[in-house]
Order: sequence, then structure tokens, then C-alpha cells
Amino acid sequence: MKSNPLKNRVFACWAAVFCTLLWGTAFPMIKLGYREFGVSEGDLGTKLLFAGARFMLAGVLVFIFLCVRQRRFTLIKKSELAPVLTLGLVQTAGQYLFTYIGIGMTSGASTSIITACASFITVGLAAVFFKNEKITFLKVLGCILGFGGVMAINSFGFGASGTLLGDGLVFCSTVCAAFGNIIAKKSAGRVDPVKLTAFQLMTGSAVLLCAGFVMGGRLDLTNLNGSLILLWLAFVSAAAFTVWTAVLKYHPAGRISVFNLLVPVFGTVLSGIVLGENVMRPETLAALLLISAGIVLVNLRRRGDTYD
Repeated sequence: MKSNPLKNRVFACWAAVFCTLLWGTAFPMIKLGYREFGVSEGDLGTKLLFAGARFMLAGVLVFIFLCVRQRRFTLIKKSELAPVLTLGLVQTAGQYLFTYIGIGMTSGASTSIITACASFITVGLAAVFFKNEKITFLKVLGCILGFGGVMAINSFGFGASGTLLGDGLVFCSTVCAAFGNIIAKKSAGRVDPVKLTAFQLMTGSAVLLCAGFVMGGRLDLTNLNGSLILLWLAFVSAAAFTVWTAVLKYHPAGRISVFNLLVPVFGTVLSGIVLGENVMRPETLAALLLISAGIVLVNLRRRGDTYD
């Protein structure tokens, strides 16, 4: 029987980088999608509807892949219902509800900086929930360097403005993301990661769609350019969440979650390429170097270390 390449630590690290690169493409593509669908800055209902449609499509794509791979129509078992619902409500619905509501009350820099805390919270939670994951000096130092990188790409937060409520809601989103990593790792041991991803995305997206409709959101899906962008974003979520969940199944959550710090770097660089924004700044290089150093430190293993 052929060994799963995701069990290999080096391959898993590159897979995590691939996921963050995919998520990074969402930064400019969401902006383009809003432009195509004519979504105004304060139109929270349509933004939630857009997010719900994106994740529902992503869930359907993963479900189709699951059925093709297993060569049969697949449904979740009764015993798998709890982890799927929990992950969907926390990682997809909770995280993005708090994000979209909070982001309208705070600055982009504040959002990036607070969101980066998800990696550090995951490192702490992993030490609580998994006996073989411990908080070490190298992990703490790596997290500090990584956070410095996020601060650098946001010009150290200078000029950032927001409200206590907005920052608080974004932080709630960050906590949901961190707990999502823990739940995903625990659940992937009992449920096929592909099946888990498919049904959690559809569960969470249903909540976002309902919230969007209730808040008066509207999307014109006859807009071809907008629909193609939505389809790309769905593919990004489908591929990235599936691979990410599979990687978490075989590797410590604390070591993998720190790769999320690359998302704002990739997002900034890709925004420059796609949207023509000025990103060729010293801060971008400094951020990449600091975050890369942080990732290396967090993933260094002492002799005798074992994976959970």
C-alpha cells in the first residue's frame, strides 16, 4: 500500500505553504468580486451572501471529488455528525460572521494584526488539547518573529484606526479560527478529512447564506465575470481547506498553524500583481524574512520530540 505523502514532514510543510498561497489569492479576488457584483463598502448582507455562496460552492466541489474518489454517493454517518457540525459552525460560520461584521468597524491593518494571533492561540491551545504538543522557547521565539512580520507588512500598525467593538469581533473570529484548527485535527482522526471538509463547508455556508438573505443581501449570478471569480474562490477554499485538514491529521496543529502567517504576505504581493497596488516596499521583504524565520523556529524539533 502506497504511503500518504502528507505524512512526510517536509512535504506537509510545502503543502501548508501551498494552502496559504491559495488563501492569499483570495485577497485581490474578493476585491475584484465585490467590484463585479457592485458590492458597496457597507453592504454587509451581500458580503455575507457572497461568502456563503463561495463556501457552499466549495463544499459541493469537495463533495463531488469525494463521491468520484469513493465511486459512490457518500453521506455522513450519525457518529460523524457532531464533529462536522461543530467544525462548520466554528471554522466557517463563526469565523467569517465575526470577520465580515468586525472588519467594517476597524482598519485593514488592525484586522491583519489581530487575525495573525490565530497562529499563536493555536500553539497555546494545542499544548492544552494534545499531550505531545508543548510550548517551547523556540515556538515562543518563532511566534514573536512571525508576529513581527505581520506588523511589518502593516507598517507596524501606524495609522491604524478602529473601534473596540470592531477589534473585539475580529478577535472573536481569530479565536474561532484557532479552535477550528484544534477541532479539525481532533475530528480528522475519526472522519475522512475530505468528507469532513465537504460537509463542514456546506454546514457553515448555510448559516452565512441565511444571515446574508436576512440582512437583505443580493447577488446577480448572471454576471459572468463575477460568477467566474466566485467559482475561483470556491476552488481556493475547496482545495486549501481539504489539504489543510489532511495535513493537520498527521502533524501537530501548533507547528502547522504558524504557516497561516504567510497568508497576508501572499495576499499583499498578489494584490500588487492583480490589482496594481504598490507592494514593492522594504516592509514586504522584512515581513517575509521574519515570518519565514518564525516558521522555521516553530518547526525545529529537538531530539526525542514526537508527533501527536
